[in-house]
Order: sequence, then structure tokens, then C-alpha cells
Amino acid sequence: MKKNKSENIFIKFSNFLDLDTRLFGLIFAMAIIWIGFDILTGGIFLSPRNIFNLTAQFSVVGIMSTGMVLIIVARNIDLSVGSLLGFVGICGGMLQVHVLDYGQSYNWLLACSLMMIVGAIVGLLQGLLVSYLGITAFIVTLGGLLIYRNGAWALSKGVTQAPLDENFLILGGGRGGTIGEFWTWVVAITACLLVIFYTFYIRRRRETYNFKVRKLWLELVLIIVWISIILSFAYMLNSYQRPKTDSGAGIPIPFLILIFVAAMMTIIANFTKFGRYVYAIGGNPESAELSGIDVKKVILLSFVLMGFLTAIASIVITSRIGAAATVTGTMTELNVIAAAVIGGTSLSGGIGTVYGAVLGAIFMQSLENGMVLIGIPTPIQKIIIGCVLIFAVWLDAIYKKKKK
Repeated sequence: MKKNKSENIFIKFSNFLDLDTRLFGLIFAMAIIWIGFDILTGGIFLSPRNIFNLTAQFSVVGIMSTGMVLIIVARNIDLSVGSLLGFVGICGGMLQVHVLDYGQSYNWLLACSLMMIVGAIVGLLQGLLVSYLGITAFIVTLGGLLIYRNGAWALSKGVTQAPLDENFLILGGGRGGTIGEFWTWVVAITACLLVIFYTFYIRRRRETYNFKVRKLWLELVLIIVWISIILSFAYMLNSYQRPKTDSGAGIPIPFLILIFVAAMMTIIANFTKFGRYVYAIGGNPESAELSGIDVKKVILLSFVLMGFLTAIASIVITSRIGAAATVTGTMTELNVIAAAVIGGTSLSGGIGTVYGAVLGAIFMQSLENGMVLIGIPTPIQKIIIGCVLIFAVWLDAIYKKKKK
């Protein structure tokens, strides 16, 4: 009885804030995890240094999870993203080590271009197999998981590719891979202005179509909360000093890439025909096809986009590590799928948001980072992450039953 009462209060509060119940629960759980890990680590977890590292770390999973949302929404799955991450990295690393002359200013651009082309081509091939040949996405991408991982080994003979171009390494947030204090504040203030603009833009659109809107005072309170979070985040990153300098590091480049990717994917998902078609297919594939939507083409493009985003993530993680290794991205596909599902994407299709997936990525990386700091062995970490994924799917099943 008490459980049902507390559950009803939780749901009413999330409805009052006009937030998805699962999303509100994720934010609440993340806050508890952060506080708990900070206490267990004696304040290390929420220190400027760890926040900086955490920001760079979750960017890789965050970038891929934005694409995984559309894949799952369209009732598909991609199990190959972790292996593709390593395969694309090996391609870029081998180009830099064996083909290009070290030290040339354009090396990083050629390497990034090749990696993005390889990712898009692999996505195209997988999309063709799924959409036009009718092979189940699970089987296609499971085969891809084996092919790309072992293909990376075959290309490199198992040898780690290094050293990589210095300009390329900047993209990973290492030495010189931040924007500094001044530009961090510029980005933070710009983000605050965008929060204000977007809030009132959505409010006006809802009023235009006679949709329910929040009370104005609540809207203002939420704006203040978001601005406080953004400015606090900028302050934390600027508080972390660059090694051997007196200046603050600021926002790492990987996080800027994630912000840009998330913004573009949000626009694609919410404001383009392609995005609307993906959700229509996920809601009811038969009705979508009868309404004139080219279902095969949309699914094909979703896999191409997933491959392209995996390549961007590969650029980030390869440059962050400073070398291309065949083991890069091992089991990362589980973190990416878990991030999307935990962020509110339904495995039955039709439901999911980009920002929810990014929050899911933050949750997953926070969990992993905290477990490392308190000394939990890697096998136990994987067990816990597996349990979290199962729990997220279970919650999704319960949520769907209550919606019926």
C-alpha cells in the first residue's frame, strides 16, 4: 500500500513537471548514484578532474546512442557498433601510420574522412541486407559483430597502430583538446540563451495548437534550474587545471562533438520527414507502408546514419586513446543499447528520444566510472551493467502494460 502511494506521488510529480515518468526516474536515479559515489569515494567522484574525465568518456557512447535510438525506434537493432568502432579505428590508424607522412597538417582530416566513409559504407551494406534482402537486423549485425572485430585483426595482424597525428589526438580531448576557460563560458552562456529561447518557443507552439502548457512560474523555475546546471558544469570544467599550466581546461572537444551530434540528431528526429517516417514505421510498419512511406529506404538510411555516427565515435575514442587497437570498443554495443533503453527508447519500437539516450549514456558511464573509483573488479562491473540492462527492459515492459 505504501509502495503504491509513493509510486503515485512520484508519477503525479513527474506529470506536474510535464516530464516522461521514465525520464524523470532516470534523472532521480542518476542524482542518487552521483551522491552515493561521491560519498563512497570521499569527494573524488564529483571533483573537477573526474567530471572532466567523465565528460570525455561518456561522449563516445552518447554519440552512438543518438543513432541507436532511431534504429530501435524503427524496430531494429545493431549489435555490431562496438566491433565497427574498433574496425574503423584500425582503418584510420593504418592510414596515418603506413600511408601518410607523419607531421603533415592535413593528416587528421584525411584520416577522419576515411573513417567516416568506411562507417557509412558498412552502414549502407548492413542496411541493404536488412531492408532490401529482408534479413533480420539481429542476424545481420550479429554477423557484423564477428566480421568487423576479426576484420580489424586481419588488417592490422593484431598490431596496435601508433603513433597517430598530433592534430588528430586533439579530437580526443587530450593535450590541447579543450577550448579553455573563456570559450567555455561563451558556450555556457550561449546554451543558457538557447534554453530560454527553446522553452518559450515550445510553449508558444503548444498554445497555438491548444495543447497543455506548464504554468508560467513553473516554466521559469525550470529555466533557472537548467541555467544553474549549465553554469555549474562550466565552472567545474574550468576549475580543472590543465597539466603544467595555471589555466582551466574547460570543455573537452569530445563533449563539443557530442553536443553538435545530439543537436543535429534532435533536428533530424523531430523536424524532418525522415525522422517522422522512422517513428511512423516504429509505431506501425504496415500502416506506414500503406500511407506511402518508402519503408525500405528509411530503414536503409537509418543504418547508414548509425554507421556514420559510429565512425565519429571511433574518431573520438581512437584519438583519446592515442592509438588504434583491435580490442577498442569490445562490448561497447551493450552500453550503447543500454543507454538508449534506459533513456526511454522502447524495444518494441515507436518510442524514444535523442536527449533521453544521451542521459542514458551519462547514467551508464557514471555507473562504470564510479565502480572503477571504488575498486570493483571489471567482471563484477560487467555483471552489474548486464543487470541494469535487464532491469531497464523489464521497466519498459511494465511501462507498456500501464499505457494500455
